[in-house]
Amino acid sequence: MAATETRLLLLGTVMLFEPVNGYQLRRELVSWQVEDWAHVNPGSIYSGLTTLTKQGNLERHDLVDGTRDVAVYTSTTEGRLEFARLWRSAVETVDVLSPLPFHTAMALMPLVGRESVRDALQARLAATDAKARDQLSQQPPAEAVPPHVRALADLWMGLGQTEREWLVTLIGRVDRGELELQGEESSWMPPSDDPGWQMANDRERYLRLIGGR
Repeated sequence: MAATETRLLLLGTVMLFEPVNGYQLRRELVSWQVEDWAHVNPGSIYSGLTTLTKQGNLERHDLVDGTRDVAVYTSTTEGRLEFARLWRSAVETVDVLSPLPFHTAMALMPLVGRESVRDALQARLAATDAKARDQLSQQPPAEAVPPHVRALADLWMGLGQTEREWLVTLIGRVDRGELELQGEESSWMPPSDDPGWQMANDRERYLRLIGGR
């Protein structure tokens, strides 16, 4: 299958909306503009679901919904464990030049409990500080580096410092009970015309169909 962040994204979205069919997932991820920020081709979503099913991370249910056949997906115990592993790794691995796994994990943060979120963010903060210390200790003399390269290094250091400040703020919000994480009641509601309302209705129907098999 494609990159780790694609696995993380597909597992996470199934967990958010399960039971859910492939078309609904594709529509939802397109609305997240994943082709732009996650580099996930909408056409690859179906093949990704098939691969995750073959690997035992998802279960496919072939249902008759009224007059049509529909395949819907649910997560397995193995899939939920794999999501937790991928999520933690994506948060704790610091790579300023390749932030996509971290950004993907943050988009799926409501699927993770508060204590786990805080532990992972604290680990990332510590790794960020350690990497900054290493960069400073290994920095070559100014005269040994072309000016344009020094300017680029300044950008990288600035990005790291900005993320560090953001992490400290985010950890504070987690400590204050903000952000409505896994197992907590959500106060946010989508607008009345959001396709998610139809997905919720379909989910209840799919649950009945799966239960009646």
